[in-house]
Amino acid sequence: MIQFKLWLPFLFLHIIPHLLGAQMLDSFLKENKPMESFHSGLEMLREFLTIPNLGSNKEHVQFNLNWCEQVFQKLDFKTEIVTTKEVPILLAEKKSANKLAKTILFYLQIDGQPFDASEWSQENPFIPVVKKPIGNQWQIVPWEKVKFNYQPDWRIFGRSTSDSKGNVVAFITALKMMQEEGKTSDYHIKVIMDFQEELGSPTLPLAVTENKETFAADWMIILDGTRHVSNLPTLTFGARGILSVTLRVFGPSNPMHSGQYGNFVPNPVFALSRLISGMKDEDGRVLIPGFYDSVYIDSLTKSVLAEVPDETEELLSRVGIAKPEKIGDSFQEALQYPSLNIKGISAAKIGRLSTTIIPEDAIAEFDIRLVPETPAEKMIELFKNYVLQAGFHLVDQEPSAEERKIYPKLAFLSFRAGSKAYRTDLNSDLGIWVEKSMKKTFGHQYVKVRSTGGSQPIAPFITTLGIPALAVNIPNPDNNIHAADENLKFSNFLEGIHICYSLLNEKIN
Repeated sequence: MIQFKLWLPFLFLHIIPHLLGAQMLDSFLKENKPMESFHSGLEMLREFLTIPNLGSNKEHVQFNLNWCEQVFQKLDFKTEIVTTKEVPILLAEKKSANKLAKTILFYLQIDGQPFDASEWSQENPFIPVVKKPIGNQWQIVPWEKVKFNYQPDWRIFGRSTSDSKGNVVAFITALKMMQEEGKTSDYHIKVIMDFQEELGSPTLPLAVTENKETFAADWMIILDGTRHVSNLPTLTFGARGILSVTLRVFGPSNPMHSGQYGNFVPNPVFALSRLISGMKDEDGRVLIPGFYDSVYIDSLTKSVLAEVPDETEELLSRVGIAKPEKIGDSFQEALQYPSLNIKGISAAKIGRLSTTIIPEDAIAEFDIRLVPETPAEKMIELFKNYVLQAGFHLVDQEPSAEERKIYPKLAFLSFRAGSKAYRTDLNSDLGIWVEKSMKKTFGHQYVKVRSTGGSQPIAPFITTLGIPALAVNIPNPDNNIHAADENLKFSNFLEGIHICYSLLNEKIN
């Protein structure tokens, strides 16, 4: 019989979506005092968020490393700092009593994106605040009123609340509950903490290669990434990789007066624009030859993708567009293909700084999201060939006076490969084990996603250690990830604690 008083806080946690999992959630409430743990975890998250965490700042990295090391040592984990090219990674380990047990490696992201504080609706993004919704507005709730006053739709705002310190603290809170109850997991636990994920984890591949035995595990769980738009608990079995591209088209050696030299000196913006306009058709399909050639989606995969509860009209309304690009037959199918995005364009000045000049260059920066079938090396060649076939001569620095005399079309290209794409079989042993835990907790009310559109630095573990990985997503989909007013919903944080606790208690056959 469900005790209504104990079940009350969860009545607001997606009542209909989680109805099938009600008994499991109620059992969790009665046996493990989750509300006390929630508030304890919230205070811990508040403390953790006040530690600045830009991965490019060595002091920030060290402050966060110290905090994580102390917390895991208090949880009886053995900790080790693995340093590669002066960049540290923290590894925490706790062994099971069963020496023959499997080892699960949990990945935690600690750093956050840079920000412009003037764009935030609070004084300092590193000083978290709690807000409640009032109509279409948000109202600050003083921290002293938050204690033991749980409202599921309240949110904590601050940099890294959802990406990904909220996930980290949910996991730590679940570990703390295990410790207080004298429970141990049925497997060895390793926890890796990455302090430069938002920089593309540049030293991680080498760190894994040089420390194979240290990081060795059977499975990997990633506590990072945003939930499906339904805000149902989400398991993600893959992620796209990323390749950054800079394309610079040269014009005159110096800015020229447009009145004096217009109709004589070509403006490089038009040359760049012609290159860009030839990259996509009006339906959004990339026209660079060979861009999609390696990707094939069979009927079985299509049926799996169709099971994800996407509502196209709702998605269109949410993002404010009339129609989507026509890559694949659905949103999920679109994520199985590589994508081409222009993330910025620069040429001369606009607004009050504008002048009547023909600029010396025009620059566009792109990101190409990769899938396993389209590695960075292949896409670099395709992009480079596209520019060459358009008649451009490529230089590796500023063009010389001689090159300027010879070549009417001059351009510079640079590439930076970030995270590689990965994909784990939905029917893998890891997937079956995690789903077993999710079904006990939420019934069948959770979402399985074949691949997220974003990127995660997980490929080094999969390729070097030879282990499968999947992500357990906790934050609400409307969390303003990477943007101003990043936030984490109270109900998602509480469910995150529950998910982590359930995984830590799940037996491995």
